[in-house]
Amino acid sequence: MIHTEGRKKGGLIMTIEELKLRQLTNQHLITPADKMTVLHDLCGVQAQFMANAMHALKIRCFDYREDSVKDGVVKNWTVRGTVHVFAEDDLPLFIHCNNGRDYRRNDWHGESFWNQRDTWALTPERQTYFVNVIMEALQSSALTREELKDVCRQKGMTGPEESSMFDGWGGGIREMCERGFMNYVVQEEKAFCLSPAFTPIPEGEARLEMARRYFTHMGPSTVHDAMYYFHATAAQVKDWLSRLPVSTAECEGRTYYYIDDHQAYDQPIPKCLFLAGFDQLLLAHEKRESLFLSPENRREIFNLAGIVMPALLVNGEVVGKWKKKNGKLSITMFKSVSQQEKNIISDVAGSLWGELTSVKFEE
Repeated sequence: MIHTEGRKKGGLIMTIEELKLRQLTNQHLITPADKMTVLHDLCGVQAQFMANAMHALKIRCFDYREDSVKDGVVKNWTVRGTVHVFAEDDLPLFIHCNNGRDYRRNDWHGESFWNQRDTWALTPERQTYFVNVIMEALQSSALTREELKDVCRQKGMTGPEESSMFDGWGGGIREMCERGFMNYVVQEEKAFCLSPAFTPIPEGEARLEMARRYFTHMGPSTVHDAMYYFHATAAQVKDWLSRLPVSTAECEGRTYYYIDDHQAYDQPIPKCLFLAGFDQLLLAHEKRESLFLSPENRREIFNLAGIVMPALLVNGEVVGKWKKKNGKLSITMFKSVSQQEKNIISDVAGSLWGELTSVKFEE
């Protein structure tokens, strides 16, 4: 167990190792929790690639099962405007619908980010029409993106209109999701389904609740960390902090904020963790100030294409990245580890993936 060394400015003085231990524990990476607790605490898990989201849950949940992991779960745009898998009962928290005013409102006459673009081809009337077409098509079953395109073409959608409704970055389809009409299906292939009914929470109230979860289950964190995670301004973060029961800790000239959840930090940092791609442990904190990732290896994990690679954590430090395909695990090492540590890595990999046929270390 790591003990605090003292107090300063009304807060604890913590070591880097203490901060790591708290962040790992709060994110359920040391003591797993049930799936719904993990999803609620972490505000969902990022899901550009479904395999990453499922792995992020697998390493945190004691009740992870392939055949039931998607029960009670939805997929939609949430934190930072990125796609997450999250608990269905959190729909009101993440889908604000303009403080509820736009909830399932099929009127598109107002200005939006999308219809102000030069390439936007849908008139408000045509957008209303095709929203109705899509909603009717989804009444009987979920449909893939391509199937919805075919339905719309059959109803007269032009090429430019299709490019607007099905824009690669969201377009009209995203607007439908953000107004509570539908969600993504929780699977790798892009498909959509009707959303269950819900009552949106006012955005200000919702963001404060997300901040409460963040500083409780992803902290201790700096103001910069929270700005990075939420894509928020310093003023927004400081406003949340002023309204939350936060405590502070000082470490190497930085102030960290956290909400005491009466969590015990009496377990050691794991010898080995296979983090998911886009893992919440790395996304929850400003990457240039990461406690786990050395600056010289930052680009290996956060690449120039915007992908966050699956990281290998050994004794609380990112020492490599991993890839699993066809039962074979390849690990690209950034730093040297002992043969004993390689044996531990292989053992952990075997416990995660019983079907593995080989583990290969590449320097």
